[in-house]
Amino acid sequence: MGTETVRDDTADEAAGRKREQRGWYFYDWACSVYSTSVLTVFLGPYLTSVAEEAADADGFVHPLGIPVRAGSFFAYSVSLSVIVAVLVMPLVGAAADRSGRKKPLLGAAAYVGATATAGMFFLDGDRYLLGGLLLIVANAAQSVSMMLYNSYLPQIATVEERDAVSSRGWAFGYAAGSLVLVVNLVLYTAHDSFGLSEGMAVRICLASAGLWWGAFTLVPLRRLRDRRAAEEETGDEAGKKAKATSPGLRQLAATIRDMRRHPLTLSFLLAYLVYNDGIQTVISQASVYGSEELGLGQSTLIGAVLLVQVLAVAGALGMGRLARVYGAKRTILGSLVAWTVTLAAGYFLPAGAPVWFFVLASGIGLVLGGSQALSRSLFSHLVPPGKEAEYFSAYEMSDRGMSWLGPLLFGITYQLTGSYRDAIISLVAFFVIGFVLLARVPVGRAIRDAGNPVPERI
Repeated sequence: MGTETVRDDTADEAAGRKREQRGWYFYDWACSVYSTSVLTVFLGPYLTSVAEEAADADGFVHPLGIPVRAGSFFAYSVSLSVIVAVLVMPLVGAAADRSGRKKPLLGAAAYVGATATAGMFFLDGDRYLLGGLLLIVANAAQSVSMMLYNSYLPQIATVEERDAVSSRGWAFGYAAGSLVLVVNLVLYTAHDSFGLSEGMAVRICLASAGLWWGAFTLVPLRRLRDRRAAEEETGDEAGKKAKATSPGLRQLAATIRDMRRHPLTLSFLLAYLVYNDGIQTVISQASVYGSEELGLGQSTLIGAVLLVQVLAVAGALGMGRLARVYGAKRTILGSLVAWTVTLAAGYFLPAGAPVWFFVLASGIGLVLGGSQALSRSLFSHLVPPGKEAEYFSAYEMSDRGMSWLGPLLFGITYQLTGSYRDAIISLVAFFVIGFVLLARVPVGRAIRDAGNPVPERI
């Protein structure tokens, strides 16, 4: 009787976990369309054209009186959005861990981002400042929501499930991005047939990403559940209150101080910060590089990003399987070698040759999803129990929040040289340095030091 009860409880627990996992996948499905259609494809070239419309005779715009080359405005806006996220994420992460109520915070961040994205419909003429403001709000909100979303992973998946669950989440995101990009491609290429101008077609594509984001966020908000807040390990009530009211940078400093008790976790995070900065910059600046340096049309860029999305689904699932054989760390290191080779090849792409741009997109697609999914699942093993949201706020700052050096370097390089080729080749350093730093992290010992069971292969 007792054995049957335990077996039933175990089955119920597994079923509940699977239900949450399926709901969790759908947040990637909801918000990845923003990353794909808005940040990667449409907004970079479109906001650049709006800024150029507002530029003076020398090609500069002057936000707050600061001279900025129109071609650098998008990159600088992305970088500024990251700084905003850095200030907000530690506060939200600590509040989520203290209260145990991640779901309302996830919903608030998601709908702020979705609303800002839908508002991009009104970006026309020379309203480059409106575009920059909406980008900053949407990008920062997505960073906060993804931090909360990622922090669910160690709570809804067992140690042995995490690589597969994380990879499926990325695959869902890339599948959604592919689906919406097909619709965007039809609308954009046939905009005359629909009686739309090219600019109006782009604005509809931007706004529809916000509507998609908001609609499908309802699924994880119904499926995911809040957990009771973990007890503080140390500190008196006054210390807790001070922590609760500390501003973003002080909260980040408190999180980093706590992470110093787990130096190997911090070492992994540093490696991830470096190589992911390169990944995020390639994602956000690839369309600008293709349109401005290679002279490729918007339809070609959409097709290339669509190819990336389709291959990223296969890449995420395939690299998840490779991780089961070779371990997550070795698989990630292999992907960084592939990133380095692919990006270096991008420097030599001939202008006006879409075939070679598609070849480059294929290389990116095969490693993009897997390198991100496995990094997330590997980090989930390095988080001490009860610190999920707080530690994932630091991770998300590495994922999106601290990825400001790449766009900043890209923008400064272009501003100084006027060459997007020089800007793109500078990003190789992020992958080389990240590889060296990750190779030095003994992940098995890091997992044990965090107080977690070590998977059979890691």
